[in-house]
Amino acid sequence: MKILVLPGDGIGPEIVRASTDVLDAADRKFGLDLDYTHREMGFATYETQGTTLPDDILPLARTMDGVLLGPISHLDYPPRDKGGVNVSAAFRVKLDLFANIRPARTRTGVKHRGTEMDLVIMRESTEGMYPDRNMVAGTGEFMPTEDVAISMRKVTSKAIERIARASFELAMKRRKKVTAVHKANAFVLTDGLFLKEVRKVAAEFPEVELEEVLIDAMAALLVRDASVYDVICSTNFYSDILSDLASELSGSLGLAGSVNANDDLCAAQAQHGSAPSIAGQDKANPTSMILSAAMLLRWYGERKGGERFVAAADRIEAVIDDVLSDPARCTGDLGGPLGTRAFTQFVVDAI
Repeated sequence: MKILVLPGDGIGPEIVRASTDVLDAADRKFGLDLDYTHREMGFATYETQGTTLPDDILPLARTMDGVLLGPISHLDYPPRDKGGVNVSAAFRVKLDLFANIRPARTRTGVKHRGTEMDLVIMRESTEGMYPDRNMVAGTGEFMPTEDVAISMRKVTSKAIERIARASFELAMKRRKKVTAVHKANAFVLTDGLFLKEVRKVAAEFPEVELEEVLIDAMAALLVRDASVYDVICSTNFYSDILSDLASELSGSLGLAGSVNANDDLCAAQAQHGSAPSIAGQDKANPTSMILSAAMLLRWYGERKGGERFVAAADRIEAVIDDVLSDPARCTGDLGGPLGTRAFTQFVVDAI
């Protein structure tokens, strides 16, 4: 399996290194024959090449079986025309990684803020209310005068249909329920199109229950009882917010794995940001990135690599659960005494 490794900004190099250490342990146990190609992006290449995303990165990614994509400090980047490319958006749009898959579940021994849960949020990630990914040229956000700012939203039948289909296919492997989140009472046309396409796909999956919930109500309902949800399908912006909410309710955003995928390529990326304030201090919790790497193995195993990759993903996830069940083996953000390296070593040894 050929993997492109991009450490990113802030704590990225630390948690990506932790992930490759864990992958190496899984490789030794399951014979995965992992082959890494290491490249830089983000501030590292901005300082040397004047861009946060060198021109060769995306073509190189297309030749790989998967990508480990470290967090980026996009908010701190210079303007795009000065070299500050949003790497996450470029990967999702230019490589058409339309499905941002974000599980959230509670774990034994880890304190959580809501009810018990085991859900997956399926986020359409190539369009929507994001001005850097809804125009072929220019941006979907502009100011006609200095005191007026306008942002445009784009949704398409094609994008909705495929994230809906991925959601129903996933639900068939789980508890057979899809919750479509929208605001069609206000966004009559755009969210109306979303619901129309979701319902069309739902008709092909009669075994799966379809539930439709307004976005504002959904936020409240997750806090009330997240245990009743299985697969949550929504557009880019809604899903981005709901996934952070669900992950924090489940214990911590630092426990939230995430991948960006289509049928041919998958990029593992921690759900959280780059946390530059703790970079280089051995304080970062690498769990989200490690679980994202495990999701990458599972994606590859189910499509191309075979059972040993799925078994490796199962093993990593089980070990993470076991390690986190003991407060003495948790990182500082979870109230434990461990730093990044010590926590990673516990996981590597257990694998």
